[in-house]
Amino acid sequence: MLSIEAVSYNYGKKQALDGVSFHVPEGRFGVLLGPNGAGKSTLYGLLTQLLPVQSGNLSIAGHQVAGGNLAALRDLGIVFQSQTLDLDLTVVQNLRYFCNLRGIGATEAAQRIDRQLGTLGLEERRNDKVRALNGGHRRRLEIARALLHEPKVLLLDEPTVGLDIPTRRQIVDDVHAQAAEHGATVLWATHLIDEVKAGDWVTVLHQGEVRAQGEIMALLDEHDADDITELFDRLTDRKPQAPLKGVRRGDAA
Repeated sequence: MLSIEAVSYNYGKKQALDGVSFHVPEGRFGVLLGPNGAGKSTLYGLLTQLLPVQSGNLSIAGHQVAGGNLAALRDLGIVFQSQTLDLDLTVVQNLRYFCNLRGIGATEAAQRIDRQLGTLGLEERRNDKVRALNGGHRRRLEIARALLHEPKVLLLDEPTVGLDIPTRRQIVDDVHAQAAEHGATVLWATHLIDEVKAGDWVTVLHQGEVRAQGEIMALLDEHDADDITELFDRLTDRKPQAPLKGVRRGDAA
């Protein structure tokens, strides 16, 4: 459903991605895990066609990402790291505008909007201007918007940056639940290891290279790591850190 093959990208003399290859199986919750500067945002720029493909192949739902191929964008939902909401429109106006852009009829749009607002706990804020929302509610609104056209693939680039821990955990849980309900394939980019859940399909990216890929519990076994902190330290050449609450061997999916 989401495939990246031998992708390289450079900004002049700076190599951001170097022969990156990985995939996310259909219907799985994939996590692109890497420290800041690993190349995650560059890869998202390529997947969303904000950056031109220099070498390699990327495909979304069977469509090649290159040369302005709109078919690759049709089945894609995206939550960027930087917020892209209209602050002077209300919650529901932002969602209606997106539905209009996607050609979703008024009756169907109203039903989908009501469903998303209820699922993500935004119903009581539907008539509030976005400017009045806190960071967590704005992120939930962006997630709701990204799911309105029922995409096959959902990309989220560091969606919880700047949020407090309880809000981050709730959003992680919400997106897992939404992805499962819609059957979407997800790629969630983060540098925060506690956002990985048992059962996630994880790709570790460091210095523009893929260091490991697979289901998280299998990766812990493969690298003989007791928990995700130890795994991440080894794969990114990071000095051992005090363990954070995260996936451990034996956790249930």
